[in-house]
Amino acid sequence: MKNLSLIINAVLAIAIIFLFVKIYGGGTKNATTKTVVTGGASAPGKLPIAYINVDSLLLNYQFAKEANESLIKKQEDSRLNINTKARQLQSEMGEFQRKLEANAFLSRERAEQEQSRLLKRQQELQELDGKLSQQLLQVQQKMSEQLRDTINKFLKEYNKDNKYEIIISNTASDNILFANQGYDITAEVTKLLNDRYAAKK
Repeated sequence: MKNLSLIINAVLAIAIIFLFVKIYGGGTKNATTKTVVTGGASAPGKLPIAYINVDSLLLNYQFAKEANESLIKKQEDSRLNINTKARQLQSEMGEFQRKLEANAFLSRERAEQEQSRLLKRQQELQELDGKLSQQLLQVQQKMSEQLRDTINKFLKEYNKDNKYEIIISNTASDNILFANQGYDITAEVTKLLNDRYAAKK
């Protein structure tokens, strides 16, 4: 029993020594956990963590800007199309009302036909508005997915040397209330994304 206790104590002592050497020794794995490379320079004592200010990235990343401008143009075109058709319909309804009040229709059946036609056009316009809104939503979702995929693929390539264990997204300081500027890689990532995007054009 005494021998068993000695063996267990010896194993524990070896394990503690091993952990001490692993944590405080000069091994290559230790360099990854104790040093972060920020902008090409190593910063001893920093954690291998970085964050990207997503608002700033989207404002300055050319692909995101062009995608947003394209979406706004589509929204404006859609709204113009609906507004033009709505004004035209409103004008026809006003004309119908004037004719009705002036008894300008040859028969009651003719007035009812015109009223049915206008109501049908109003319903079609509402359906078109819903359809265009749905199409815009789909375009927006597709653009968001493209943007997310582009950034995610880039970050995998950017971090292929595993200098960061975690890269956090920060939107309007929602996730990070305070952080040292040394952890912010937004400007570097934005520049590299823009360079890559410009090279593809």
